[in-house]
Amino acid sequence: MNVTEFITSRQFLLPAAFIVGGFVLGLILERFVLLLIRRIFQRSGRAGYRTVKNGLRGMIALWLTIVGLYIATRFISMSPYVQSIYERALVVLILFTVTLAVMRITAGLVDLYIRRAEGALPSSTIIGNILRIGILLTGVLVILTYLDVPVTPLITALGIGGFAIALAFQDTLSNLFSGLHILASRLVRPGDFIKLDTGEEGYVVDVTWRNTSIRTLPNNMVIVPNSRLASAVITNYYQPVREMSVLMEVGVAYTSDLDKVERVTTDVAREVLESVPGGLSNPEPFIRFHTFSEYRIDFTVIMRAAEFVDQYLLKHEFVKKLTRRYEEEGIEIPLPVHTVHMERERAESTLGY
Repeated sequence: MNVTEFITSRQFLLPAAFIVGGFVLGLILERFVLLLIRRIFQRSGRAGYRTVKNGLRGMIALWLTIVGLYIATRFISMSPYVQSIYERALVVLILFTVTLAVMRITAGLVDLYIRRAEGALPSSTIIGNILRIGILLTGVLVILTYLDVPVTPLITALGIGGFAIALAFQDTLSNLFSGLHILASRLVRPGDFIKLDTGEEGYVVDVTWRNTSIRTLPNNMVIVPNSRLASAVITNYYQPVREMSVLMEVGVAYTSDLDKVERVTTDVAREVLESVPGGLSNPEPFIRFHTFSEYRIDFTVIMRAAEFVDQYLLKHEFVKKLTRRYEEEGIEIPLPVHTVHMERERAESTLGY
């Protein structure tokens, strides 16, 4: 049989028709399914349609094309052994692609829920990766079971090998479980501004299976192993709330009218909080006198900022406005002065007069 006769024969036309028909039907059915899923999400008012769409994109057309290939084998003459291998390969391909689709959709929806839900676990790479690996391993076990591969001895071997691997990778596993502990405790979450006892401070960018990334204010990245972060003393400026007190130390001369100083200073603090982004005028700012120092009376100005980085602009504007206002009101901010008293007679005798 030449090529022309083969192309026009039933042995070629029917298999090709099933393959092409499966592909075309898959494209049509995929559009219909995605449209139906979109309507369901819109009616329920839930987010996640894009995640499901990205997970199913191209998959339905691929599955129906594989079904067409499976049916096409019925019209192609081949040995039973080859046909059995061919059919098993198609089933394995379907199982593997279904696993990939489930993995993408499930991990995407979980990540979306974590980002949106109040009080849920923080969004982090480590959670999504563990979920993806778990689904992928489950799919592989299903495929091995379908291929009649003994799974029990394999799991036993993996358990024994896992024990040896655990001994060899103690540091890696320590970082992994430390990262899970950090996320589960919710004391440090991606997006929080923290300061370590070693001095590093910045925003927590991500918690991976090995380390935690912290972006400092100069826009550098500090990489801290999870095991070290779990044992470190941490100041979290976003816990329990982001709002924080901003303390400014000021001192005035002993001759100052303290009632006037209190009134003027609180007026300036109130003006700054109302005009500078990140300032919170409720509760009202206030001051507290606390120390008689060598050359002045010291007090603390207490203001409120929306979050940690807002304090820098607040302090900047407060110093400028307070200095200008003190000059207008005649309030003195004294400098340290040391006065030396010498008796004239003793000084003259010392000089030999």
